[in-house]
Amino acid sequence: MPQDANVIGTLFGGQMISWMDIAVSKAAHRILKNSPADAAVTRAIDATEFKEPVLVGEWVNFEAVVTSLGKSSIKILIKAYAEGRHGEKRLACLSDFTMVAVKEQDDGSYTKCMHGQTLST
Repeated sequence: MPQDANVIGTLFGGQMISWMDIAVSKAAHRILKNSPADAAVTRAIDATEFKEPVLVGEWVNFEAVVTSLGKSSIKILIKAYAEGRHGEKRLACLSDFTMVAVKEQDDGSYTKCMHGQTLST
């Protein structure tokens, strides 16, 4: 949408990162089902690369893949694809996120916790 674009009519990089963070959070939530964790929070965003511009009026679709699990961490590769009405989808951005599982404490704060999940093959 126009409010998400910069002065040259392409998507703000920060808006892309925000959307990617939401998509990664959904992937982390799925991996944490039936775990002791209440949620996952973003720990790090690494190796982000903007490959192609996203123009006003194009759709952005996301694919998130959990690549590894630590004791409390979840590493996720996220790819964002731009697609217009007349063009083929193209890789617009990719990034590696690290999420950390957290558990709510009695006082309402959150602390890191072990999630106990494994990647199925």
